[in-house]
Amino acid sequence: MTRTYQICTRCIMDTSDPEIQFDHNGVCNHCRRYDELVKSYVFTGEEGQKRLNAIVDKTKKEGKNNKYDCIIGLSGGADSTYVAYLAVRKLGLRPLAITLDNGYDSDISASNVRNIVTNLGLDPYTCVIDWQEMKDLQLAYFRAGVINIEAVTDHAIVAALYNTAAKHGVRHILSGWNIVTEGILPQSWGHRSDDLVNLRGIHRRYGQVELRSFPTLGFRKLMYYHLARRIQLHSILNYVPYVKTDAKNLIAHELGWQDYGTKHFESVFTRFYQAYILPTRFGIDKRRSHLSCLICSNQMTREDALREMQNDPYASADLKRDKEVVLTKLGLDEGEFHRLMALPIKSHLDYGSSVRWFRLAESIGANTRRLLGATRVDRHE
Repeated sequence: MTRTYQICTRCIMDTSDPEIQFDHNGVCNHCRRYDELVKSYVFTGEEGQKRLNAIVDKTKKEGKNNKYDCIIGLSGGADSTYVAYLAVRKLGLRPLAITLDNGYDSDISASNVRNIVTNLGLDPYTCVIDWQEMKDLQLAYFRAGVINIEAVTDHAIVAALYNTAAKHGVRHILSGWNIVTEGILPQSWGHRSDDLVNLRGIHRRYGQVELRSFPTLGFRKLMYYHLARRIQLHSILNYVPYVKTDAKNLIAHELGWQDYGTKHFESVFTRFYQAYILPTRFGIDKRRSHLSCLICSNQMTREDALREMQNDPYASADLKRDKEVVLTKLGLDEGEFHRLMALPIKSHLDYGSSVRWFRLAESIGANTRRLLGATRVDRHE
């Protein structure tokens, strides 16, 4: 039975999430969950400063004998750039900047990373993914019919951060993930990217190239890093007042950062995935979740968000260009691509999963939930 369309009266989340629920006032469960997350994990003012100082003091103390006292994942996007700015200019930390080269960085992203590294005096380290392995994994996810094709990149990001931290003896990773602007994202719109069992299951079924160097991080290895190596990931934007437009203006002025438009559009494939594949194949427009966060954090009015949704996320010329880039890199012609887009949609759980282990660990206590929740720095969870 087709569900009657409904949209939240507070944010703009709607029944494109098949699991959404509304109360008697028409407010959705995502808004209520967002408020709970903010109350539990977002701290500003004196309490936020106290928590941030504790992280900084511990990071400096444990890293005093190392060249670097922390690791930062740098994409060229606003969140990670602002974290890098805070770490160096405001907190006096000595981070190693990790970038991931998956073959899809936009010119703006590359320019942003260069400007950030230069202006902050950071040492950059680029984790370059073997293109044949990257291509094979992406094609496997297309063939599998699952929704989170971006899990390929997002898994590699998290793995690169932890593996590099362990290699350099660094115990602290600073993440740009934050609740204020990213606290709303339906489970039905994706699958956790740190599920290595799922990644290997999909590749085993549909992959053709052996994965020799692709960065991976499974549940057991993550637990080893947390418990034995004592590596922690900190979402420091949860401890400072984070207004997205103010942060963008600051990093543009201080670091020469350029805005690339919509959230996560610093990657050509991510732009194509979010603005074309998700709406066309899965009926999902992720702008709803991004704008709903801004509404719930009082950084945008609901009326302005609804007007924004009327804009086409993709200019026809940009869509044509990005489609040509993606299809060329994947070795697909138009017919092959449309056949992949028309395959039956499948659940990630059809290919095996370690989600139950993450849920079990998260249920043990608040500290474990904080640690594991912080690993979810992927963009399409």
